[in-house]
Amino acid sequence: MTNPAARLAGRREWTALTVLLLPLLLVAMDVSVLYFAIPAITRELDPSSTQQLWIFDSYAFALSGLLITMGSLGDRIGRRKLLLTGAAAFGLASVAAGYASSAEMLIAARVLLGIGGATLMPSTLALIRNLFQDDRQRGKAIAIWSGAMTGGIALGSVLSGVMLNHFWWGSVFLINVPAMLLLLVLVPVLVPEFKDPAPGRFDLLSVPLSMAAVLPVVYGLKEIAAEGFTPFHAGCLAVGLAFGYLFVRRQRTREDAMVPRALFRGRGFGAGVGLNTIAAFAMMGSAYFTTQYLQSVLGMDTLEAALWSLAPSVVIGAAAPAGAALAQKTDRAYVISGGFVLAAAGFALISLVDTDSLWLLLTGAGVLASGIVTVMSLVSDMALGSAPAEKAGSAASLLETGQEFGGALGMALLGSLATAVYRSDLAGSEPAVRETLGGAVATAQELGGAAGGQVLTAAREAFVHGMQYAAWGGTVLLLAAAVLAAALLRGRGAQAPAQAEPAPAGEALAPSAA
Repeated sequence: MTNPAARLAGRREWTALTVLLLPLLLVAMDVSVLYFAIPAITRELDPSSTQQLWIFDSYAFALSGLLITMGSLGDRIGRRKLLLTGAAAFGLASVAAGYASSAEMLIAARVLLGIGGATLMPSTLALIRNLFQDDRQRGKAIAIWSGAMTGGIALGSVLSGVMLNHFWWGSVFLINVPAMLLLLVLVPVLVPEFKDPAPGRFDLLSVPLSMAAVLPVVYGLKEIAAEGFTPFHAGCLAVGLAFGYLFVRRQRTREDAMVPRALFRGRGFGAGVGLNTIAAFAMMGSAYFTTQYLQSVLGMDTLEAALWSLAPSVVIGAAAPAGAALAQKTDRAYVISGGFVLAAAGFALISLVDTDSLWLLLTGAGVLASGIVTVMSLVSDMALGSAPAEKAGSAASLLETGQEFGGALGMALLGSLATAVYRSDLAGSEPAVRETLGGAVATAQELGGAAGGQVLTAAREAFVHGMQYAAWGGTVLLLAAAVLAAALLRGRGAQAPAQAEPAPAGEALAPSAA
């Protein structure tokens, strides 16, 4: 059902969407852009093992920790203003990273990139919510947004490999600069300003509280995925959850809360955030295995593995728009549920992979990603459409934060399940072999000959066995999510219209030349 009073978007709005995809692609790409560059960075900057870890992780931690803050800030100062400020910061930080002369300087630049990224992601999604008032058009626009975000992560590793074949390692950061300059020129021309006309005071205490809630949990989950469960990691999760309780309690008792309670009055918002988190769980959980399978089981080099990982993107690009079109004709609950079922089928295919099943893996990954992107685009549209337009920045930031949590949780839980099976299968092996598949590959290379071949074969079979168990776990979870989606959303109809907005907000949110 479409809101007949909504203004239809024209050529200017669709052109603006194309421009808004630029920062989204770059932020997504910067998650994976270091995959190829780290050997060259190690040779030139000589980082310690701890510094190398922070070169990778500082970007993601700054990004996830500030999403809620930046979404709320955009509602107050204006989403376009925050987007332009973030784009300028992202461009400057890219230059600093590209010409970093020490590991410390590169880590600091990556933190600044994460801060800039935290302004860009919720701003682009919130602006789409405001630019496309018609429900059908907004659903299509968010489907395109979701596909671009998913594709950007895969594209980042490939593009960095191509750049490093011709230029020095800093070039993988400098490719951001022209895009950001283009954004700074075109956004003021194409995108009007939108902000909350009556935002209230900015709750400064909620900023450190939100970061203290998000960062320890994300860090603990990432480390559990990488190193296994330890008391320290459990302590990180406990600290984050404790601060999360304090943050939620503060939001429930303040009139000027950073996370407005009005968001949850819309029937679809809470369900949308929850289902989006589950979708991110599956997406990142599967990616954790596929990249290792291509490199360590099939023996591909990094560039070859990255190129093959692009193959599922062929079907992903059509999945979200097709799902959005189908949701116009039938109850959206069934389309979302069907997306989860499709993703579960992808996991089921991955569970059949053996040590030489490239095409089966790629097919399963493509089917899974198609279902997940369909779900993510529809639930994002549902959540944003049910939220008041003046709170679109806060709504977008909560969606993104849930996605960060879901991705980290997927890697931690599915990774832990696979690791437990792997170690059980190799119980009598050397510690290095039993610890990780990468350690087994290194040990096999040291041994060489028939002994090395036996170690490598056993490790690869154990890894695939663990991946099969994790895939079955993902299948069960997604089937349960399909049932949950149908139960929570049934009866909402085809693309339910956004809630009516009060007159003052409507006036303030009208496009302007400012």
